[in-house]
Amino acid sequence: MKHLFILVLLLLSTSLLKAQSLYFPPLSGNQWETINPAELGWCQDSIEALYTMLDQANTKSFIVLKDGKIVLEKYFDTFTADSLWYWASAGKTLTAFTIGLAQEQNIINVQAPVSQYLGTGWTSAPSDKELQIKVWNQLTMTSGLDDSYTNNDCTEPQCLQYLADAGTRWAYHNAPYTLLHAVVDSTGTTFNNFYLTQLRNKIGMNGLWIPIESYNKVYFSNTRSMARFGLLLLNRGVWNNDTILHDTDYFDAMTNTSQDLNLSYGYLTWLNGKSSYMLPLSQTVISGAAIPDAPDDMIMALGKNDQKLHVVPSQGLVVVRLGEAASPLQLVPIILDNQIWKKLSAMSCPSSTIASVNTEEELIQTVSDRYIQLNPALINKSFTVFNIVGQLVLEGMYTQPIHIQHLTPGQYIINCNNQSDLFVK
Repeated sequence: MKHLFILVLLLLSTSLLKAQSLYFPPLSGNQWETINPAELGWCQDSIEALYTMLDQANTKSFIVLKDGKIVLEKYFDTFTADSLWYWASAGKTLTAFTIGLAQEQNIINVQAPVSQYLGTGWTSAPSDKELQIKVWNQLTMTSGLDDSYTNNDCTEPQCLQYLADAGTRWAYHNAPYTLLHAVVDSTGTTFNNFYLTQLRNKIGMNGLWIPIESYNKVYFSNTRSMARFGLLLLNRGVWNNDTILHDTDYFDAMTNTSQDLNLSYGYLTWLNGKSSYMLPLSQTVISGAAIPDAPDDMIMALGKNDQKLHVVPSQGLVVVRLGEAASPLQLVPIILDNQIWKKLSAMSCPSSTIASVNTEEELIQTVSDRYIQLNPALINKSFTVFNIVGQLVLEGMYTQPIHIQHLTPGQYIINCNNQSDLFVK
């Protein structure tokens, strides 16, 4: 058996597949490459059903990127690609990324006390308790300040009351988050200008932070700008060949569980696939993944009235939804998220509708260091993957992209429907 697979490897060596790189749109203009949904095996009927659901859910705009290219893009009613809309709390993740850039450039230190930047007395907490609050606590929603105060957004010292020691309680509290902008401002580097020059302009976004309702600072942009930020997250802080955030440790901390209180929260970033989660205005720990029908590795920027940015590294997907609230008012609603993923998970056409595809033409359609996609005609066919010495490393039924991120780099052979091909991870 071992010699058989080595022979197959030699025969296929002339058709080695290179890992597919992500596409990045130009920094200016409206040009953006697209993928026909049919190439992914997505049915038009399923797409229309998704759009109908989104329309009924008060959606303004919706985009899906696959490896950086636009697969779906829909605007509802009078909303257009140029229309600006607010990110609400989805902008928190944008802030977290910017804070990482500020630390990388030695402007701030996330492990430093907030009082180092804002001075003592920025809260009404006892001085020793206030000193415990670090920038890290602002990023992780663990300041210990009382989020039940009359105005959750108020950043005045009298509004910031001590409730628990920093790091011992998770609570979704807008005011300490908002003061992250003031932390950067206090260094003589204006947060807005720093964000514009070090992040926004480098990836071709538009939009601005706009103060509203006395204390809040909310980001407004068009839909594709949010998609651009999602693509930057998908590529771990690198835009095309330009590394925006070099600090991979910070990026990993931002996009993974940051504390042991709310496992589904990183640095101002929501995480799927964890064993439990918490929601704003509650201290209840809920068992299970926050978005059960979505991929486990999905990271999310979520905001009031169902502003959503979903990034799925294992599938190379970025999903953006902007609009009005789809369900009763919540700070971070998640009901629509699961409805979207129920629809996205059901996009594949039945095999009978794509039987005309010639499977002999190619076995593998896409390969990256995260997943493999086979010819759509092979849906519901069994597959096996062997390493170079003929050891079985994967097997199953092909119903979606095959996740290979756990495999060690090297050469592999995949067999499906009496066909074999070689791929390199």
